[in-house]
Amino acid sequence: MSERPRSSSSDNDKNREGTKLNLEPLTPDDTTIIMIDHAVGFANILRSHDLPLHLNNVVGLAKVAVTFGTGLVVTNGEPSKPSGGLYPQLLEVIGDHPVIERGGNFNCFLDKAFAETVEATGRRRLAIAGISTEGCVLQTVLGALRLSYEVYVVADASASLTLETHSTAVARMTQAGATPVTWFSLAGEFTVDHRSAYGPLNQRLMREHVPSMAMGAAVYFGAQAEARRADAASNL
Repeated sequence: MSERPRSSSSDNDKNREGTKLNLEPLTPDDTTIIMIDHAVGFANILRSHDLPLHLNNVVGLAKVAVTFGTGLVVTNGEPSKPSGGLYPQLLEVIGDHPVIERGGNFNCFLDKAFAETVEATGRRRLAIAGISTEGCVLQTVLGALRLSYEVYVVADASASLTLETHSTAVARMTQAGATPVTWFSLAGEFTVDHRSAYGPLNQRLMREHVPSMAMGAAVYFGAQAEARRADAASNL
């Protein structure tokens, strides 16, 4: 069993004092996306989010990491446990990207391989999502804050037993110094401007995973095309 890290109250006070809201935009170059325990065995017990929407958001977040080239750390428990392997939809996106198998630690940073992998990305800004929100996500976020990482909780790509347990955990993490975000807001923050080189990546993610916005854009561009056709016809 891993030893629980010891910290003095003065150390914790120092960390809290150093946790200030950073208004600089998140970028692919300074951000690592961490995905924790998105395992098939947990999917049937989640009640905080509709399962199809949850899967959509998890896959969307993974695509943000892969397409924008952020740091990416994926971890899961041992496959022999009841929780089983990762979502097939997630594995399809990350391909042969390494998956760190942990023992029983709720705080992933108590796993040496995990902690070293996060450190090796060279990024101090972490966007963390996983299952369950009040379990491994909460404890890993608190562990990251103790290590003075700048932490963002991807709330809509995390899930829990109930909406109450999910919301309470997000509130606790926020009060501790983490910042709640959503997966598509990260994509927008990385993009900055639809005219940038990242613009097509953002628009592809929208088409594939945000159908309401994609339909709105389709209506807009369809109306423009129809107006051009009508204008051309009137000039004949």
